Amino acid sequence: MSLSEHQAVSLAAETVVVAAGRPPRERDQPVNPPIVLSSTYFGTGPLADGDRGYGRYSNPTWDPFEEALGQLEGSEMPGLLYASGLAAVSSALSLIPAGGVLVMPAHSYSGSLVMAAELAQKGFIELRTVDIADTDAVREALSPSGPAARSAAMLWLESPTNPMLGIADVPALADAAHAAGAIVVTDNTFSTPLVQQPLLLGSDVVLHSVTKYLAGHSDVVLGALVTSNPDIRSALLHHRIIHGGIAGPFEAWLALRGLRTLALRIERSQASALVLADRLGSHPLVESLRFPGLPTDPGHERAKAQMKGFGSIICIQVAPAGGLSGAETADALVQALELWLPATSLGGVESLIERRRRHTAEPASVPENLVRLSVGIENVEDLWADLKQALDALGG
Repeated sequence: MSLSEHQAVSLAAETVVVAAGRPPRERDQPVNPPIVLSSTYFGTGPLADGDRGYGRYSNPTWDPFEEALGQLEGSEMPGLLYASGLAAVSSALSLIPAGGVLVMPAHSYSGSLVMAAELAQKGFIELRTVDIADTDAVREALSPSGPAARSAAMLWLESPTNPMLGIADVPALADAAHAAGAIVVTDNTFSTPLVQQPLLLGSDVVLHSVTKYLAGHSDVVLGALVTSNPDIRSALLHHRIIHGGIAGPFEAWLALRGLRTLALRIERSQASALVLADRLGSHPLVESLRFPGLPTDPGHERAKAQMKGFGSIICIQVAPAGGLSGAETADALVQALELWLPATSLGGVESLIERRRRHTAEPASVPENLVRLSVGIENVEDLWADLKQALDALGG
């Protein structure tokens, strides 16, 4: 479509998010791709490669976003757009053979953990959960010692993890997984391809909840997968067609429009997150804090080596105050804020905050008093003033 492979490689990512997926440059044609609302397409005879045929197979409105995301992640092939992040998770997990072993972070997106656990309970897979920041423990889970031990079929990575912000050594773990014969899937939702490109670090498949940073305006629910392996992409495409987890054209169009401002939004939110994390860490009501951008964070050096930034998610544990438990104080903090929005999700233009263990699906190892902050693009001093007034009121 708009960018050749040579152009996509030579241009900065900040340019690709704007230029990729444009229609051909023809006189009187639109600069932006239109929305195509059609369930079927003209055609006779057997379908050939590239034929659209039917709306469950393809839609012209998906193509620009899929092209842009593939280029951003460093693949020579377009990505695949799905109806939701979990639809993309389901498609990725379908790559595990029957009875195969999945190694997954103990702290990761709860929807992924629940889906994997349900597959394991039904006997479809074996699930091994690990501390993904412990490289030796992951290696052992991939290839356990002992004559009856089975090697993994898939390694699932998140880095940073949701919500604990653990940092995995992605290149080292990808090498270990491939040595064990496993496929590597990396959920790159927190980082986006502007901050981290897992395919270039050794992953086989990259997953996104497009709902979050890529679309960026909290108005669509979509997911996506990207790979550089033609056979894997063919298998994922087949799963999407047969299982029907397809995106609506209007949502796809909105996601592409949101993608155009990704570089600006990431630049602003990351810079603000660094300021806020530094200030939060010194407040007496903050018991502990995780943000990989701080030199004191245990994942800082690893993140610095494999990321182009540190993201804009901060996690804090709130200390007990005023006779309340840590969890109760955390809930009171969320409710005392005026600018920050108490809501689930992340990666939008607005700043969101929530206590994660209010969700029953959240792993029990996530502390009850842990609060996740998704930093938006508002003025950082306004964001801090709101946090400080709430923290001071509770801790006073």
